[in-house]
Amino acid sequence: MKGYSGWSYRPYRPYDQYDKRNLPYICRIAPDEKTIELEWFDAGDSGTHLLHWRKFRTNDPFEVKELDGSVYIIEALESECDYEFFVARASGAGASEVRLARTGKPVGTVVNYLHPEDEIYAFSGRSLCSPSLVKLPSGALLASMDVFAGKAPQNLTLIFRSDDGGQSWRYVTELMPCFWGKLFVHRGELYMLANSTEYGDLLIGRTADEGLTWSSPVTIMTGAGSWMGRGPHKAPMQVVELDNRLYTGIDYGSWSSGGHSNALLSIDADADLMDAGNWQCTGFLPYDPAWENAAPGAAVGGGLEGNAVVGPDGDIYNVLRYTMKGYGKALVLKGNKDRPEESLQFHGFADFNGGSNCKFELLYDEPSGLYWAIANEVVDERTPHQRNVLSLSVSKDLQSFRLVKRMLDYRHENPDDVGFQYVSMLIDGEDLLYLCRTAINQAKNMHDANYSTFHRIERFRQYAVEE
Repeated sequence: MKGYSGWSYRPYRPYDQYDKRNLPYICRIAPDEKTIELEWFDAGDSGTHLLHWRKFRTNDPFEVKELDGSVYIIEALESECDYEFFVARASGAGASEVRLARTGKPVGTVVNYLHPEDEIYAFSGRSLCSPSLVKLPSGALLASMDVFAGKAPQNLTLIFRSDDGGQSWRYVTELMPCFWGKLFVHRGELYMLANSTEYGDLLIGRTADEGLTWSSPVTIMTGAGSWMGRGPHKAPMQVVELDNRLYTGIDYGSWSSGGHSNALLSIDADADLMDAGNWQCTGFLPYDPAWENAAPGAAVGGGLEGNAVVGPDGDIYNVLRYTMKGYGKALVLKGNKDRPEESLQFHGFADFNGGSNCKFELLYDEPSGLYWAIANEVVDERTPHQRNVLSLSVSKDLQSFRLVKRMLDYRHENPDDVGFQYVSMLIDGEDLLYLCRTAINQAKNMHDANYSTFHRIERFRQYAVEE
């Protein structure tokens, strides 16, 4: 066993499972209604390999197929049924871990899937979380997601690539430790801004080969290293540029300690992003229930997971999810672009069905002159925390948002079981692309997602036309 100073692994394995690094590895799963697509590799043996599969929790004999290539689709399966499968060396010298998948009709294009009972990433978590989507200068798309479970270590991120505009995806690598990661490109270089774990250290790393291998991360801000302590909360939010300076939203606190304060993290766009001393953070502003038009009885959490965005007046703002007991508002804070270390100031509350109780993503689109958001619309006031309807909204002024399209409408499904949430989006010419944390087809619950799914809204600007 050797020490390791990098950040990326193919694959990562805890040191007490070090011997598994050179065994066959199933690195991506994408179930459909009656098929399961899997991707695999074996870094330790280039010989013949066999795929074994059968229904989960049965004593049925395994069906066996000799593999030719790194991708295989198991066909003619029963719908809405659980299967187990593994890849073994024909020589008998080793096999992959047993993986699980449930067939069922998905939404969008499946980037990756993790069955709630699959043990392979239990050292980090059991569900796919924190989607981040980026388009590289080469035109390829990269998608990342971490592996989550409440009160678990939560420190592994998986990265996948598409070279055909999101129609198909392939495994790239894994980052450890990496949680809440945001992929972004600056001056032609790809970066990952992330926490080491929930409320852990805030890290940044860089890659020179489009995400295959990564530098050792640099610590920008130290954290508690545990869900129980107060530390930086850095969801995968947009990184925007204003007056040659990069900005992104950041929070500090924890759920267990009663909530979070809000800030903007920034750096001179010409500075070395890998030098921690070049980064600056505004003072963290705590929520004040006495703010004008604050919701009565609002949750102590206040604002969380804010979007750095340039406002109509050319100033920098932080537009946040407002963790209120009801729904229909987002919190708007204002920064000072001339003094980036100055604390944020309360600006107001936006009228926004989708701005409460779940992270949303917000982008300014210059051709339309509008701010676009993908968020969870509440269609039934009896279930203000529902995430089974995902909608597109627009705003001219960051004060009032208008719903223009329901993209995923599963209100017929139990909101405790189905969720589309925490999207990461980008504008690609005439289209809007987004990566979604998707819980469907018997996920553990609506929050603990079993899918990461990719979606394309063609000619999205057409939906802004008012009737």
